[in-house]
Amino acid sequence: MLPQVGWAEMGIAKFCLETAAVADVELRKLARDPTELITRAVQPVLWLTVFGQVMEKVRGIHSGPGSYLVFITPGILAQSVLFSAIFYGIAVIWERDLGVVHKQLVSPAYRSALVLGKALSAGFRGLVQCGVIYALAASMQLPMRYEPLAVLAVLCTVVLGSALFSTFSLIIACIVKTRERFMGVGQVLTMPLFFASSAIYPLDLMPDWLKLVARFNPLTYLVDALRSLMVPGELSASHIATDLGILTIIALALIAIAVRLYPGLVR
Repeated sequence: MLPQVGWAEMGIAKFCLETAAVADVELRKLARDPTELITRAVQPVLWLTVFGQVMEKVRGIHSGPGSYLVFITPGILAQSVLFSAIFYGIAVIWERDLGVVHKQLVSPAYRSALVLGKALSAGFRGLVQCGVIYALAASMQLPMRYEPLAVLAVLCTVVLGSALFSTFSLIIACIVKTRERFMGVGQVLTMPLFFASSAIYPLDLMPDWLKLVARFNPLTYLVDALRSLMVPGELSASHIATDLGILTIIALALIAIAVRLYPGLVR
C-alpha cells in the first residue's frame, strides 16, 4: 500500500519546486549575459591590489596579528557581496516594466517562493565574487584558510549574505518603484553600509557613535563571520554562531517584508 502524502508535505514540495524554478530562470538570464559578473570582478581586484597594498604601509590601521591585506580580504569579499546584491532590485523594476512581474503574480506560485528564488539566485553572484577573492588571495600568497570545510562554510555564508542584501534591494524596489529613484537610494545606502562596518578597519578604531551604528549594520556581522572563517587564528565557534544567527533572523524578516510588498510593485 502506498504511503499517504499529506497536504503539508505537498505544500512544502510545491514551495521548493517553485523556488528552484524561479532561481533557475534568474540564473539562465545571468548565463546569457555574464557581463555584470565580469565587471563586478574588477572591483575587488582594485581594492586588494591597490588600496590594500597602499594601506598595508600605514602604521596603526590594523593592530591585530597578521598583515592588513589578510585582515581586509574578508571585508572586500563582504563588500563585493553587498555591491552585487544591493542593485539587484533594479532588475526587478525592469521586469515590472516588461510585464514579467505581472505574469508571476497571477500565477499560482507562492509569493514567498518568488522572493526566495530571487534571493537564492543572487547568492550565485556572491559565489562568483568569492571565487575571485580566493583566486586573488592565492595569487598574492596571502595566508588564508583554504581547507575544504572552511571554504564550504564561507560559500554558505556568502549565499546567506547575498540573499539578505538582495531581498533588502527588492524591498527598496517595491517602495520606490522607478529606476531613477532606485539608483539614487542605492547609491545613498551602499557607502554608509560599507564604511559603517568592520570591512576595512577594526571597530576599535571607530568613534563611539560609529561603533553603535556598526552594531546595527548587518554587513558588520557578515564581515565578522567571513573573517572568522577565512583568517587563520580567528576561528571562534561562538562568534560565528552569533553572526550567522543574526544574519539569518534579519534575512527571514526581510523576506517576510518583501513577500508583503512584492504584489504592490505592479500598482
